[in-house]
Amino acid sequence: MADLYIALLHHPVVDRNARIVTAAITSLDIHDLARSARTYEARGFFVVHPVAEQREFAARVIEHWFEEPGRAFDSRREEALRLARVVATLDEALTVVHHESGARPILVSTSARNPTGVSFRELREKIETPDGPPIVLLFGTGFGLAPEILNRADIALAPVRGPGNYNHLSVRAAVAAILDRLRGV
Repeated sequence: MADLYIALLHHPVVDRNARIVTAAITSLDIHDLARSARTYEARGFFVVHPVAEQREFAARVIEHWFEEPGRAFDSRREEALRLARVVATLDEALTVVHHESGARPILVSTSARNPTGVSFRELREKIETPDGPPIVLLFGTGFGLAPEILNRADIALAPVRGPGNYNHLSVRAAVAAILDRLRGV
């Protein structure tokens, strides 16, 4: 099975008016994405932010669960957060993936606004290919990934859709739903 990684980008992302912005890191995203990554056996989870103070905040959130009283409160969170790494850029994350997996990763963009894309079934088959290249799922905060990231991806994944027209999941919910479709039993 191919190595699977998650990257949560905070820049470049878009706001509700499609302007390129940098979004703030939230501790809930770190906790919940790490737990989803661990549950679905992703090899790693990257928190990507260009601002040093934001990266320091993320590192403090993660480190809290490796020390007391965090570890005593919930040791399972420590296990999940061991997958989390804080980096400044997507390229930094990709360098780590390439080093760990020995191959250039396939970048898969996610977007609720994308009307089409590769189906979950097609991507799942690619992930399940023995000795396949590593795959990095790209998720954006704010109102999603900026066009430059969407254009950089090798594959665009079809959006998560419910039965109606409303489509505005939190990134935490989208990651969990996508991982379940790609790795769930």
